[in-house]
Formats: sequence, C-alpha cells, structure tokens
Amino acid sequence: MSSLWQEVWNAHDPERIGDFVTEDFVLTDPGGSVEGREVFTAWVAAFLGQVQDLRLEVVGSFQNEDGSRVASRWVAHGRSNGLLGTEPDGRPVRFSGTAVWAVREDGGLRHAWVERSAWELTRQLTGTAGR
Repeated sequence: MSSLWQEVWNAHDPERIGDFVTEDFVLTDPGGSVEGREVFTAWVAAFLGQVQDLRLEVVGSFQNEDGSRVASRWVAHGRSNGLLGTEPDGRPVRFSGTAVWAVREDGGLRHAWVERSAWELTRQLTGTAGR
C-alpha cells in the first residue's frame, strides 16, 4: 500500500497505477463509483490537477489476518487549484480520509471504499472554517 501512496500520489504519477490496481479496479466513494483502471487513472490525474503539490501522509494502516482487506487513514495537503469547483487560488488545503482496500492474493488492489473529510475541506475553501 505504501508504494501506491508514494509512487502514484506523492510522485504525482497516475500512469503508475497499473503497477498496483487490477484492470477491473473500482473506487467507491459517497459520490458514486469510478470503474476500471483506465478511468481510475484519469480520475487520479484530474484530482492531482486540482491540488498543487499534493502530499498524502498515511497516519495508520491495518490489515486483516489473511491480507485481503487493508484499512488506511491518511492526511492530504497541498494548494487548491480549483478543488471542489472553487477558484484556483493556491490556498493551502488540508483534509483527511480513510480507505478500505480489497486485495487479491497476488497483492493487486481490486476495490477501494474511500471517505474524505469533504465538509471540513469545503469550509476551508469557502472561508467558513470556524468551528
């Protein structure tokens, strides 16, 4: 898992996704699903385009006994380049999330269920970040 974070997200290299996920990979989040490796690669590239200097830091990662599920908690930070449809103003952003990964026996990632702190991020981007 740490290789995916480093070699794709932190290296800003979505073309490396094929080294980690299966052809039929699915990402599911509250907005729906991204299905297929090629579509996921384009999704990651678009996301990276919305957050300049994106860095993902894994806060914790756990796997079940047989390794078929891995759960990760992470924190991302960078500068907004139009994130969530806002003005691309370079404003610093920081948000957290969790991901639960389904892992094949050969280590290929086949499904990820992701939750992000969208409410807090929206408040940062709209200037309503007070508690």
